[in-house]
Amino acid sequence: MPKGYWIVRVDIREPARYHEYLAAAQPAFDKYGARFLVRGGPFEAREGTARGYNVVVEFDDLATARACYDSPEYLASVAIRQRLADADFLIIEGT
Repeated sequence: MPKGYWIVRVDIREPARYHEYLAAAQPAFDKYGARFLVRGGPFEAREGTARGYNVVVEFDDLATARACYDSPEYLASVAIRQRLADADFLIIEGT
């Protein structure tokens, strides 16, 4: 069965406070079995526009990736993230 992924590109405006978003989102990550494959790290932008921070999160399937994002636990953290950072956020199916 194909996996579900979050692919998130982020420019963090308030790095000293970004931990607030991560702490608020953690219950959703735990509940839906989020596995972080990429969490920052060096990168090369070969084409297009890049953001400063990249994240890839794996879930068991696309439905679980969607359910995590739409969960009350995660949606409570979104407003925090949006105050602290700008993001491009994709939910995608893959192998």
